[in-house]
Amino acid sequence: MPADANASGDIFGGWLMSQMDLAAGTAAALRARGRCVTVAIDKVVLHQPVLIGDEVSLYATITRAGRTSMSIHVETWRRARHSHESIKVTEGVFTFVAIDDERRPRPLPPEGE
Repeated sequence: MPADANASGDIFGGWLMSQMDLAAGTAAALRARGRCVTVAIDKVVLHQPVLIGDEVSLYATITRAGRTSMSIHVETWRRARHSHESIKVTEGVFTFVAIDDERRPRPLPPEGE
């Protein structure tokens, strides 16, 4: 939307990063089966601009799971309103830690349980 863009009509990179964090957080919460927090954002690359009116799709893949933390690679793709072509516009790695009710790190449950 226009409020999320600069004067040239390009969507702010910070808005894209917040959407990426939300996508990564969803993947993290599913894997941890509970609450997680972002502890690092790494290697974010802005390949192409996103324009006002573009459709934005995000894809999150867990690339590493440790005892309490996990790394999640997120890609953002855009599709112009009147086009069938999708273009990768950003990617980055987000690190999340699973936390308990006291907001302390907790072990990830075994995968598949």
